[in-house]
Amino acid sequence: MAELIQAIRNWIHDLLPQPPAALPGMRVRPEGSPDNGLMMQFFTWESKHPELSWWQHFEKEVPNLAELGVTQIWLPPPNKAMVPKGQGYDAYDLWDLGEFDQKGSVQTRWGSKEELVSAIAAAKAHGINVLIDAVLNHKLGADRPETFNAVPVDPDNRLKAIGSVREIEGWTAFDFAGRAGKYSELKWTSEHFTGVDWDHRTKSKGIFRIEGPPHKGWSRYVDKELGNYDYLLGVDVRTDNAVVLSVHLTKFQIDHRHPAVRKDLLDWGTWIMKTTGAMGFRLDAIKHMDRRFLLEFLKTARAVQGHEHMFAVAEYWSNNVNAIKPYIRAFEGLVTFFDVPLHNNFHEASKAGSAYDLRTIFKSTVVQLRPGDAVTFVDNHDTQIGQTLESWVYSAFKLQAYALILLRKVGHPCVALRSTMLPKVPEFLWLTLFVFSCIFYGDLYPNDECYDAKVSEGLRSLIQARRKFAYGPQRDYLVDKNCIGFVREGDETHGGCVVLISNRTSDVDGGKYLQAHDHTCLLTFYVSQRNSGHRYQCFSGNDVNIHVDVDGAGWGKFPYPSGAVDVWIRAD
Repeated sequence: MAELIQAIRNWIHDLLPQPPAALPGMRVRPEGSPDNGLMMQFFTWESKHPELSWWQHFEKEVPNLAELGVTQIWLPPPNKAMVPKGQGYDAYDLWDLGEFDQKGSVQTRWGSKEELVSAIAAAKAHGINVLIDAVLNHKLGADRPETFNAVPVDPDNRLKAIGSVREIEGWTAFDFAGRAGKYSELKWTSEHFTGVDWDHRTKSKGIFRIEGPPHKGWSRYVDKELGNYDYLLGVDVRTDNAVVLSVHLTKFQIDHRHPAVRKDLLDWGTWIMKTTGAMGFRLDAIKHMDRRFLLEFLKTARAVQGHEHMFAVAEYWSNNVNAIKPYIRAFEGLVTFFDVPLHNNFHEASKAGSAYDLRTIFKSTVVQLRPGDAVTFVDNHDTQIGQTLESWVYSAFKLQAYALILLRKVGHPCVALRSTMLPKVPEFLWLTLFVFSCIFYGDLYPNDECYDAKVSEGLRSLIQARRKFAYGPQRDYLVDKNCIGFVREGDETHGGCVVLISNRTSDVDGGKYLQAHDHTCLLTFYVSQRNSGHRYQCFSGNDVNIHVDVDGAGWGKFPYPSGAVDVWIRAD
């Protein structure tokens, strides 16, 4: 019955008017540039540099990143954390970017405010825009406790009270004494939060919904997981449209419906862009925040002069694309979404090996449903082994996954038949339908957490292929469960490429390529009339002296690698 109800909901949702795609209205690369845009997450969970602050390290790498073709950088949260080495997701003070002596240090884990501003200026000078990781859902590290009324709720159903209203003691007072009212005079108290997870008076853990004026309970405009997913951790903030959190050793959720909270966060959004020179946001944990507030946050930030085409991407962590649909509609084309369902498909494929049917890799993903709203990725700091959302894409499938997000134009596979009467896609669609992808620092740069040198080498090659060759109309070939491929035809200034992807874990003959005399081992692709008569060579993949000659009608026969990815380009 539950499945039937969900199917009906999905059917009704699909009948509703849909917003415009987000990406065509956003700046993803320098204005006027013909090159593909590319986003990079420039940190891992335990990022550190042996000699430089993280902001200094980033600034030093800016020229290399620009040369690589990176046009957007997602930096870690720049705000003061609850402890000196906190990553910033344990947000204490959003207005302290490493400027004030608070929580045991002046600098944040990542460096000083001056270093951050300098690094962002260097990035902009090289055509790279920077995204601020906005942690608006919660606060941690309160300065002192307060007493207030609250009711315990069922952790598995936050709408169900499991006790009566009682007075509890919680760490909900944030004085920000080190900042002394500079930039913002708001001092946070229990009035500004919706929930906590610790009663300091009785030393009891649980989820407590804060009661009494001016509280209005949990927000109705959050995800319905666990009945109501307003509370995540820390102290949830009140904004009269959502929530934010805070904690000592306690966790608190912010109330985004409270007028003072709303004003403070909206002011912070415009202030941090003007102060740092950043050009957009990554929005953390949006399923726990009031959607109405977040929409207002995006509209307010876009109203800043020069930010009319501001890029924003949201983290809505769910493998279920149907759960993401209402959020895509609610945000009116003002934010993109990380394609978590696609990441999960990559993870499952990396575990299953040749048992995974590659023809289904894009099934039930954001990029299949709404390619103009998707930011595809392979891994990030949360998916690392040992982290809260551990779902690592293992090395055996890592480069195949990157090829699927870096080299494609649109993400919905279709079968192209051997015919000279191939359907022609209107050019304006190719100009507006594209996939924006994010690469992970941990896969590219040496680190102690998740680095694989072979993955890094192969990823750099794929990034070069994206910048130099992955242009023009796309044609997909779903060969069999263990091999898929696609052709990028190229354009006036780029030659295009042919990409072959396999998860086959063993060869018939033990070699890198299956025997060419067996017709089942050659894949016949229509490369395009533009590229007829040209010879192709392997740019990324197995380093063998094999060439493919495309005939006068635009067809070529390409061998595919076993358990790897090959990128073929014109040899001339």
